[in-house]
Amino acid sequence: MSSILVIDDEKTVLNVIETALTTFGYRVEVAGDGREGIEKFDQGRYDLVITDLIMPNLDGGGVVEHIRSSDRKKTPIIGISGTPWLLNEIDVDRVLTKPFPIQALVDSIKNLSVASLN
Repeated sequence: MSSILVIDDEKTVLNVIETALTTFGYRVEVAGDGREGIEKFDQGRYDLVITDLIMPNLDGGGVVEHIRSSDRKKTPIIGISGTPWLLNEIDVDRVLTKPFPIQALVDSIKNLSVASLN
């Protein structure tokens, strides 16, 4: 079972993603902003991180920068945003535009999981 960290300041988005991914068999932890997200990342072990871009306290760019400079810098990251063009300069593995179909998220997770094994 894969462990996924989801970071977003919108509680509804967190709840929908957590419920959906749990249904698909993933172990999911959530964080309500970037600062909480990097604290959880540093304390836990995650196979993948999903992060929003625009959040209070620390944005998705700061989250990605932190992960990419850590000892687990190869952790796959999916960036989600209503302003996806802002993710063009950020080192994420996939970008999903909000709102997105849950199946697109699940497919992205599966593709990144397979890619990380190669």
